[in-house]
Amino acid sequence: MASTFETVAGIISSASDIPLERITPDSHVMKDLEVDSLSFLDITFEIDQKFGIQLPVEEWLAAVNEGKANGEDYFVLRNLCMQIDGLRAPVAV
Repeated sequence: MASTFETVAGIISSASDIPLERITPDSHVMKDLEVDSLSFLDITFEIDQKFGIQLPVEEWLAAVNEGKANGEDYFVLRNLCMQIDGLRAPVAV
């Protein structure tokens, strides 16, 4: 079974024609990989479908724009994968 990072890197690579070897855990989706906002929406849709989640991208962007969070918290792949894993985790009852 592929890791979250491997799956997300594969989605980014296929959606944006970025060579897989160029994508690292420390890559910032927009700054380093130069993924534009429209492509990022396609990528997040594929991530949502693949993992059965819904990334709260609007909330993340609002938090960054309001100075409540750092963009790296959500858009550096290592951190994005942690966010995905957190959304996938079963909810304790």
